[in-house]
Amino acid sequence: MTGRSPKIKSLNLSRRLRLKKWRRLAIRLFFSLIIWSGLSLVFNLWVRLPSNATQPVDAIFVLGGSINREIQAAKLASLYDFPVLISQGSKDPCIWLIFQREQSRFKGVFLERCAKSTFDNYFFSSPILRHWGVHKVLLITSKSHLPRAELLAKILLGSQGIAYQLDLVEQLDNPGNHESRLKTFLDVARASLWAPFAQLIQPPCWNVLELNQVNLNEWPRKKVSCEHQGNLEPEIQQYF
Repeated sequence: MTGRSPKIKSLNLSRRLRLKKWRRLAIRLFFSLIIWSGLSLVFNLWVRLPSNATQPVDAIFVLGGSINREIQAAKLASLYDFPVLISQGSKDPCIWLIFQREQSRFKGVFLERCAKSTFDNYFFSSPILRHWGVHKVLLITSKSHLPRAELLAKILLGSQGIAYQLDLVEQLDNPGNHESRLKTFLDVARASLWAPFAQLIQPPCWNVLELNQVNLNEWPRKKVSCEHQGNLEPEIQQYF
């Protein structure tokens, strides 16, 4: 048997050296990202968050689950001009009718439709709030949604340096949340694991609609029903 030629040996050695070089670069990049993520998280929690906590509220953030939360948001939106973000709340026509009934503004009110859970509310909405440059949100939810909603706010909003102020509304007839210790523990654990990654990854939601863009003509063939306590039946019959 003949041995490998010097040229082949040289090529193999060169290939191994390149692979070794790329591995080193990948390892350095990996640890650099971890360090940067950790420093960013510490900065947000220990510098930005305390500073923003002293600032006035500059956005309204509504956790979907009860139409009364959207009614409260509509009342406040008529008094303040900062942006409103409703994360996976009632159907578009219901929210449109609520804001119309309260004679509130439609501009600057956004509906986020990506979330499927309370964790998702923060997962998809935090990047939006951060993009808006929000310092402190008025967090609208219900007492029955605590403590899970507040714990997730502390972790997921806090990790972005966004402070919050709770606005708890009464929830009647159709509670949208059934809390349990296990559910709370699992969501808190998931949020804690995600917080460092959130420094590097801002998950986009491609289904965000401003309220003034809601087209009621798109809904007649769909079944539109709103919670009873919203008392929207007359308006629904008028438009549908």
